[in-house]
Amino acid sequence: MVNLNLDTSFKERIYQQYARIGKCLSSDKRLEILDLLSNAPKSVENISQQTGMTVANVSRHLQVLLDAKLVKFCKKGTYAIYTLADPAVLDFLMSLWKICETQLSDIPRIKEDLLKTYKDVQTISRSELLEKMKSKTIVVIDVRPRDEYEMGHIPGAISVPLEELDEYLKSVPKDVQLAAYCKGPYCVYTTHAVEEMQKKGFAAYRIEERVHEWNINE
Repeated sequence: MVNLNLDTSFKERIYQQYARIGKCLSSDKRLEILDLLSNAPKSVENISQQTGMTVANVSRHLQVLLDAKLVKFCKKGTYAIYTLADPAVLDFLMSLWKICETQLSDIPRIKEDLLKTYKDVQTISRSELLEKMKSKTIVVIDVRPRDEYEMGHIPGAISVPLEELDEYLKSVPKDVQLAAYCKGPYCVYTTHAVEEMQKKGFAAYRIEERVHEWNINE
């Protein structure tokens, strides 16, 4: 005879463990931290700078992520450098973003609001970008911090962090087409970079796909 009490106890223990991840992801700030770490390892101070959170708040969120085994860290001098605990965490995040974008109608509206703010900024499709890259008629620019570029980037892209963009554009002929990307479809920095390039007289486009999506599909 099946011991139903034992079966129930087993299931409860399993789902309690699953719930640890769910509880950990209930914070928008922790999701933001995970998104940052999916691009490159970062120190507490660097995360604080990029998110606008205090170092103390970042540390508290990282401790929760550590307890859920979603991140890990190593010491580099006096700094603790955090990264995703396993490639499976990145796969999970990519699935989560896709589910949210598909199931939550507010997300497309937020994206639409962003694009309305930058009416003249055009998004280039993946197929058109590949065609232009193949014919060498466009330069692809990664405006993320250089450490994120070094961790992974669109093949053929060059690293021009946003703060270096103005200086870089001084050396580029005006007839060169440009396409920029950052952390994904909801990253304002990409749109801002393209707008700046257009103001300087360049034909420029925003790339919507995340770097991880590009690499997965290559």
